[in-house]
Amino acid sequence: MRTHLAPVTTAPTTADLAAIDAEWPLIAAELDLLDAEITLLYAEDHGGPTELDWRRLRRAEARVTRAATDLTARTDPRRAA
Repeated sequence: MRTHLAPVTTAPTTADLAAIDAEWPLIAAELDLLDAEITLLYAEDHGGPTELDWRRLRRAEARVTRAATDLTARTDPRRAA
């Protein structure tokens, strides 16, 4: 069964764009993590992941954690220093 979505007829608001801009470091970090995970999956079929592949994954995971923490600190007034 196919569902037809209505076309978007409104542009994003300034607030929408600001929210995307604020979340962009986390989005970029998550894309890097996804890329590292894909590399590991590919490596499984080509001799196994290298130590560099595992290091890349750990670093990407750390970037996601830092970006999520930074975003929370910026957007949650209870966490502001």
